[in-house]
Amino acid sequence: MNKTLSTISVLAMTLSFSHTSQADNFTEADLKHWNDEFMSVVDHGEAVFHGGLKNENTVSCDQCHPNATNIHPETYPKFQQQLGKVAVLGEMINWCIMNPLEGEPLALDDPDMTAIQSYIHYERRGVKLAPGKH
Repeated sequence: MNKTLSTISVLAMTLSFSHTSQADNFTEADLKHWNDEFMSVVDHGEAVFHGGLKNENTVSCDQCHPNATNIHPETYPKFQQQLGKVAVLGEMINWCIMNPLEGEPLALDDPDMTAIQSYIHYERRGVKLAPGKH
């Protein structure tokens, strides 16, 4: 396909979708509500991160990762030597829970897992994404 035909095809598709799909309009109240919801999960994640996993050996995430700042969530997914594969952040969190913390892994959709990841990402807010970086 030549460049002009390709450009015309993309333009035609864009015009056909522009009539049927529009971004929702969000109010300041919507944004505040969503931010409040997110921050409540971040706060829960902070509590879990600092000793809320109820593991028997009482080791907590913050003993190796103070304030979650040295976890570098912006680099996931990446190859994790401990797991021997490319992993997402939740898989590495579970490795830590099962090994240093000697606890039971969380389902990747467990509210505590979501909270831990929310807290970790919040602590690194503003850092440029760099998937695969070590």
